[in-house]
Amino acid sequence: MSALLSLLAQVAAEPTDLKPIGIGLAIGLGAIGPGLGIGMIASKAMEALGRNPEAEGKIRANMILGLAFAEAIAIYALLIGIIIAFVV
Repeated sequence: MSALLSLLAQVAAEPTDLKPIGIGLAIGLGAIGPGLGIGMIASKAMEALGRNPEAEGKIRANMILGLAFAEAIAIYALLIGIIIAFVV
């Protein structure tokens, strides 16, 4: 038990060793949602085009708008990783 406590005290004294783990978690977990969202957007757009090919212009415009919003969330996660790397 004392070995575990001394290890925890050592880790708490040197927080810079945990920066790469925090950066990886921030970017990795922040990319899961946008990745799933982009896949779902593209899938539903292809379904809609298969059902109604005449509405291609409206579907494409809405799909690109949704992709941009989903990608913005991934960029926020990258920004958090950069902040952790250089500021904290």
